Amino acid sequence: MKKLYFEPQVPAQVRAIPQHLAMAILEAIHRYAETGAGRVKPLSGEFAGYLRLRVGNHRIFFKETADLISIHRVSDRKGAYR
Repeated sequence: MKKLYFEPQVPAQVRAIPQHLAMAILEAIHRYAETGAGRVKPLSGEFAGYLRLRVGNHRIFFKETADLISIHRVSDRKGAYR
């Protein structure tokens, strides 16, 4: 399993989401770290270099190396790309 690193603002972003959705997001992050499974897509333009994990109406922006996943943002899809 890859090591997870959360940027300082991410815990507050997750706490702002209803609990059942937040748990689904954290489970999806953990599952991706273990198996690489998930709806992941590389981003372009302003977010070039980031990957996006889709969980329902929420998007998780992260960067990945051989042994680390760095979570940069968790946001509702409406405002995720702004």
